[in-house]
Amino acid sequence: MKGARAAVELLEKQNVEVMFGIPGGVLLPFYDELVQSDIRHILPRHEQCAGHMADGYARVAKKPGVCVATSGPGATNLVTGVATAFMDSSPMVAITGQVATHVLGNDAFQEADSFSLMMPVSKHNFRVVDPKVFPETMKKAFLIAMTGRYGPVHVDIPVDIFQAEITDEQMAREVRVPKPKRNLEGLLDAIKLLENSERPTIMVGGGVSWSQAGTEIMRLSEMLMAPVVTTLMAKGSVPENHPLVLGVCGMHGRQVANYALNNCDVLLAIGTRFSDRVTGKLSEFGAKTKVVHVDIDSSEIGKNVKGRVGLVGDAWTVVNALLAGLQKRKKAATWKQRIIELNKECSCDYNLKSEPLKPQKVIYELSKNLPDDAIVTTEVGQNQMWAAHFYKCYGKRMFITSGGLGTMGFGFPAALGAKIARPKSVVVDIAGDGSLQMVSQEFATAVENDIPVVVALLNNGWLGMVKQWQKLFYGSRYMASQFTVPTPDFVKLAEAYGAEAIRVERPSEVAEAIQKATKSEMPFLIDFVVDPEEDVLPMTPPGKTSADCIKGRCPWKGGVC
Repeated sequence: MKGARAAVELLEKQNVEVMFGIPGGVLLPFYDELVQSDIRHILPRHEQCAGHMADGYARVAKKPGVCVATSGPGATNLVTGVATAFMDSSPMVAITGQVATHVLGNDAFQEADSFSLMMPVSKHNFRVVDPKVFPETMKKAFLIAMTGRYGPVHVDIPVDIFQAEITDEQMAREVRVPKPKRNLEGLLDAIKLLENSERPTIMVGGGVSWSQAGTEIMRLSEMLMAPVVTTLMAKGSVPENHPLVLGVCGMHGRQVANYALNNCDVLLAIGTRFSDRVTGKLSEFGAKTKVVHVDIDSSEIGKNVKGRVGLVGDAWTVVNALLAGLQKRKKAATWKQRIIELNKECSCDYNLKSEPLKPQKVIYELSKNLPDDAIVTTEVGQNQMWAAHFYKCYGKRMFITSGGLGTMGFGFPAALGAKIARPKSVVVDIAGDGSLQMVSQEFATAVENDIPVVVALLNNGWLGMVKQWQKLFYGSRYMASQFTVPTPDFVKLAEAYGAEAIRVERPSEVAEAIQKATKSEMPFLIDFVVDPEEDVLPMTPPGKTSADCIKGRCPWKGGVC
């Protein structure tokens, strides 16, 4: 068979149900074969969004999302989507077309060295120049994406490979990829540290979300009488209505979460890379704390924070090993009781009813009115941090965001991918007007493909987080952060694409608008016109410790922040 036909069959054998892509000249042989395939193809309006859609799909479906782009500018546009998935360890197979092998390096039309461009932002990278290895390359791509620490794999395919002959023998060839080695030599040391600790705290990261180890971690938390704090990427992996779950920690985290993080004697960190947004001033983070670091990627152990004990393995396996070793443990409940009391003190009232409309009020009503299996995605900036701090994840709720790369424009296309992966769930993108203007063309994709997501737009007329930093750290010298001409009429913009939309300016209108949007069978935008002077607080300034926290209206008095 031809390589194009082989590509489609290989995708079908990998149980690919949907793919996101934009065709181009070098991809036409492949797209011609897709005509007869049952694989659902979604046509985004920009290749970057194809990557984000595949990423959102992967995070919900727990299997690789597939995105496709043509050579040259198609591949360069896709780079941001791949880099976003790479930073957040999201499994993806990114396929790019390429000019024919005999003209590679000759500056042919729409030629770009996408292999080199993708190398630093992908888990693994292939360029197929021999049709004999094409089938095994495609098989390896899917295996690598889901082996060990998940991540995106890029496959660059010249057009002549799509046109070459592929034999049945080549198609049938078995492939294997090496599995990462588990290292639990320090397990007994970790158990002893946790047994002897008086103030243990568990910090969970994105690895817990991927391993779906939340239930086991809560068993461990109750056994240790230890609070649980989450990184941004782990929000939703443990139920935030449990009295020992303190929520997101770090720069814009809850005060009680940062208190537990900074006052524990043993920190059990699971599936997290100790981002600067969590540690703050790295030289002082954990200086008086014994750290047990669990990660599936051995290179993360000791990279940012030097721990006493490192355990290499997936979160679910290691947590179950700790549970087995600690199952007869009995501990005084003093620390647990202190944390539960502080958690109650940190429950501030954010049902703000004053005008102009406050973004906290919008998040409050979303948290109150969305069903227990809702999926929330976010853009990047103030909207993201308001959502992380105030939105409550419990039940089967999911929280999907761009953490490592902080990609503006991620949330809306990721919401489309998430909705395709779980069509019966309500999916809401909490957006900012700066981010949404980068990807608003995807309303066309949503309407065309009947993907009824909700965009909850926090519209303040600024690049809000840039404004906030200029206000706090640059003497309110605002430069290039305000949309000085009227921003688009977002209601008319959404309606022009065929979506439904309404504008909300009063607190009393928020709940009704959310209920109307979630019941709609069409893509729906709510333009929440919010107070441009409202900052995301509390906030620990970059490079500082939590003692330097800017609290704003936060009433926390539970201890040193």
